[in-house]
Amino acid sequence: MSSICPKCGLPLDLCVCEAIAKEEQRIQVRIVKRRFGKLTTLVEGFDTSIDIREVSKKLKSKLACGGTVKDKTIELQGDHKAKVKKELIAMGFNAQTIDDST
Repeated sequence: MSSICPKCGLPLDLCVCEAIAKEEQRIQVRIVKRRFGKLTTLVEGFDTSIDIREVSKKLKSKLACGGTVKDKTIELQGDHKAKVKKELIAMGFNAQTIDDST
């Protein structure tokens, strides 16, 4: 018998907790200038129910850039503000909850 998810009560192979959590996130995408004039894209606002390392891995692969995860924040090398929003929407995040106006 398969295990039951403690949050939604469904079997783990049918669990929808991460899909629901993706729609409720308030994600902020912004650009920061670092040392020597290098630009870095910061993606912030992820909840603990989202696997942030997996999201980071997918973003770095799709955008062909380097990056890291620090304190619930994804740091991507370069200016990828518009592309990050498109990729997050493709991953299942709600377009209205992604703020890239900063």
